[in-house]
Amino acid sequence: MALYTGIILAGGYACLTPALAADPTGDWRVADGVANIRVAQCNGSMWGAVSWEKQPGGRDENNPDVSKQNRPTLGMATLIDMKKKPGVDQWEGQVYNAKDGQLYSATITPAGTDQLEIKGCVMGFLCGGETWTRVGPPIPLSPANAMAKGAPKPTGAAPKAQGTAPPQGTAPQGTTGATAPAPAPAPKTATTAKPGQKGAADPVGDICLLPEIAGLAH
Repeated sequence: MALYTGIILAGGYACLTPALAADPTGDWRVADGVANIRVAQCNGSMWGAVSWEKQPGGRDENNPDVSKQNRPTLGMATLIDMKKKPGVDQWEGQVYNAKDGQLYSATITPAGTDQLEIKGCVMGFLCGGETWTRVGPPIPLSPANAMAKGAPKPTGAAPKAQGTAPPQGTAPQGTTGATAPAPAPAPKTATTAKPGQKGAADPVGDICLLPEIAGLAH
């Protein structure tokens, strides 16, 4: 199975190019094109999960935990609890390497608006990384964040208005036994899914609601 995090560990990795006020959220194509990683902010941390696979049906077969070796790689967390570093547009946390089933220290750094640099390190010195390319727009803050913090839920629908009496001097309708034809239903309008919104074409949706992420982020 391909390495969905895109990191290839090697010595002598070049320094990352700093970026200014860029947004790391959205869908990103890994360098070898085998997957997209969706990055979103979940309760103050950046998280990433596989949102598309070039070859569907992948399994986490290299996970050292036997109970997880049959879990689908689609929707699997790859960037884990990445916190923003003070004073720079860079987040640090962990990355899950699906190729060997291991966790590594990692950073993500936006390079402009359409590239994301990811760097992973083993033992703090053997580092490697690559550049991902944006394929989806930035993702708004997840509604799950507000709900997790105890925000009030929307109330029920407002009560229906009562009918009004006919004007004086007007005979009530329906005295002849005939009923007025029901109005024709309004035509349905096409709706556009918001970035990160689950739907038929997007089986992953809001990654903050994925059990693997929600259980740790909230």
